[in-house]
Amino acid sequence: MADFGNKDFLACCGSSKFAQEMTMAGPFSNYSQAVTAARDIWFNKVDVNGWLEAFAAHPQIGESSAQKNKSPTSAQWSKGEQSTALATATDSSLKELFDWNVRYREKFGFIFIICASGRSTPEILTEIKRRYPNRPIVEFEIAAQEQMKITELRLAKLFSVEADAATRAKPDKSADIVTIAGEDRINVIGAHLTATDAATGKPSPVPTRTRPPITTHVLDTAHGCPASGIEIRLETWEGKRPPSMFNEVDVGRWKIQGSSVTDKDGRSGQLISMIDSLNPGTYRISFNTGKYNPGGFFPYVSIVFEIRESQILEHFHVPLLLSPFSFSTYRGS
Repeated sequence: MADFGNKDFLACCGSSKFAQEMTMAGPFSNYSQAVTAARDIWFNKVDVNGWLEAFAAHPQIGESSAQKNKSPTSAQWSKGEQSTALATATDSSLKELFDWNVRYREKFGFIFIICASGRSTPEILTEIKRRYPNRPIVEFEIAAQEQMKITELRLAKLFSVEADAATRAKPDKSADIVTIAGEDRINVIGAHLTATDAATGKPSPVPTRTRPPITTHVLDTAHGCPASGIEIRLETWEGKRPPSMFNEVDVGRWKIQGSSVTDKDGRSGQLISMIDSLNPGTYRISFNTGKYNPGGFFPYVSIVFEIRESQILEHFHVPLLLSPFSFSTYRGS
């Protein structure tokens, strides 16, 4: 049972609210349980000020981590996470990255947040240029998602440190940590991963995801706040061919996978089972926007998207940005 404190969680995420809530939610029996709690706290309990506090705790790429981080542990982790970027940087690329960081902060009001682990300087430059045209509300959401990736990575390191100490104290016990060569991420394997299937005697399959493979949220862009109480439905197409507005007759039907209602933060509950790989095909998320905006233009909004065979292990976050007379969407992380 991992019993970490406020200081430990503050090193994982620079939000004081996040650290306090994680400390109260603990202790955690394994990494997976900690991540589940962390995602709920970060997205549902930490407010905008907490997000900005966490962003501000990060050094910019190329900046000394000691300049920003009050936590020695966090500073050490930041240095490691940026090691690939710094190793692949040149004087000119660092200068270009510095210039883009300045432009980004002037537009959005916070530094560029990206999970830099394993990313080269050219990759980071490409990403900041790709994200710079985003609307502020969209970019704020992306930055929060990237912060969560960093937090998950650091939680894994936190559990790794504890497991190393436990292994040294009790060398006859099997280690709980497996480090994959060539990767900076750490996969923490709890006792439940070694459980066996009673019928076959083989290890039971355990999903590696920490959240369902398809998620969504709704933001009310007219009022600048999350849209709560919106009914959502996720469906898949079952038919001989994908549905198309250009087909005279679509032979098939939509099969419901799950439904939910957005919470106070505009986030949906679980719309699909926690599975490792999705079935390739055509998916549809529908929102009961007419009930939310009775005087609006859209009685409902449906977003149809395709998941290909090569994408079945990826995560699909499909948000809705809504006002009474317009809406937009994008594929998030």
